Amino acid sequence: MDQVVLARAFFGTSLAFHIIYATLGIGLSFMVFLSELLHNWRKDRDYALMAKRWTKSMGILLGVAIPSGTIVAIQLSLLWPGFMKIVGQVISVPFEIEIFAFFLEALALSIYVYAADRLSPYMRVIAVFLVAVGATASAVLITSANTWMNTPAGFDMKPDGTIYHVNPWKAFFNPSFVDTAYHVVISALMTGAFAVVSAAAYRLLKSGREEEAIHRKALILGLVTAFITSFFTIFTGHDSAQNLHRYTPEKLAAAEGLFETTKYAPIVIGGFVDQKEQTVKYGIEIPYFLSFLAGNRFDTEVKGLNEFPRDTWPPAYVHTLFNVMVGIGILLFVVTAYSLYYWWKKARAGKPFPRWLLWGLAYSGPVSMLGIEVGWIFSCSGRQPWTIYGFQRTTEAATKAGNLGGLYILFSLVYLMLSVMVAVVLISYFKRNPLRKDLDLLKHVGVKPHGSTH
Repeated sequence: MDQVVLARAFFGTSLAFHIIYATLGIGLSFMVFLSELLHNWRKDRDYALMAKRWTKSMGILLGVAIPSGTIVAIQLSLLWPGFMKIVGQVISVPFEIEIFAFFLEALALSIYVYAADRLSPYMRVIAVFLVAVGATASAVLITSANTWMNTPAGFDMKPDGTIYHVNPWKAFFNPSFVDTAYHVVISALMTGAFAVVSAAAYRLLKSGREEEAIHRKALILGLVTAFITSFFTIFTGHDSAQNLHRYTPEKLAAAEGLFETTKYAPIVIGGFVDQKEQTVKYGIEIPYFLSFLAGNRFDTEVKGLNEFPRDTWPPAYVHTLFNVMVGIGILLFVVTAYSLYYWWKKARAGKPFPRWLLWGLAYSGPVSMLGIEVGWIFSCSGRQPWTIYGFQRTTEAATKAGNLGGLYILFSLVYLMLSVMVAVVLISYFKRNPLRKDLDLLKHVGVKPHGSTH
């Protein structure tokens, strides 16, 4: 395997593994925050119990997210030394600030988990809110570096590669930072909500009537949150597409398989891009919609791939990635909208959700996570052949060291082992601490959010 391709595969696998846990760390911390708020507002201890049990999952997932993020940071230097040479001079600020975001998240989580029975209800809300703030800030700061790679700013480069006129804050607040960071955060909150929906729907299918009430509350809380966040995810995705049109037009052209610059450009759903014949095979065209997506006008001119040198074209498969990402976002929004409509019309009066709908909702969590993964692959693959768009190619950034194959296999096995261990620990914990046990304690004694009786 080519050395550059191997480095990309190695780093991509590490990043894909980390993103699962980092995204759920943001989303679940927000769901715990909402459940704590509802507990304090409605004085309903079911929400306190939800917070308690979701916190166990959140703690385990963050326990993997933190070291896997450290591995990704180290691999940046080991696999991409050419890239880090420029990063150190221009865009090191978010990496430095991210340390403090991590400290905030870790300290607040420790306080929330281990000192819950010593805190007032409102201090618990503040503690878990700070956990969510720390996790979100960490993601936003790293997103700044990623968006800088797509829309570099805050420096100039001489033909010999010398960096000058450095402005770190201009690099931090690069042209695509705000829209992309907003999209990343909203989609992470959406994924956390769908994780709750998925678990609650599955438990409604499998558990008895004594547990039904709390699972229904969890399901509705998750659905409402998922509906709102998926709605905004679609619109922030629209803003991101307009950023592509303005700053990286060949990426948008590759995403839609558009070869000729044109007004009234169609959007193509499905199909496969054939770059030799310069067409999308088996796709379904929606006339004028790509122009509208790019500029909010049907007569917006959209640049085609033929406007750019052939060796700077992104790979053809980004069209498929774009379709899958957008399709998942729309599908999840439709499913949540229908589920809430059904609840409002029928389930609110006591009628149970149909089993086919619950099974669909049970798969919504994994599908949402798949959308996150595909979105990040699209973002990075669509930038190829550039590491820093217009300044540094991936071949120039990659390490020249050999023997990556063995390390890649070793780390892949470690990630697989960690995934299995996380699943085993989560299943084992909740089997040893079933919901029924907590409900009995709640009924007879009363339980604070993390297990202390009073």
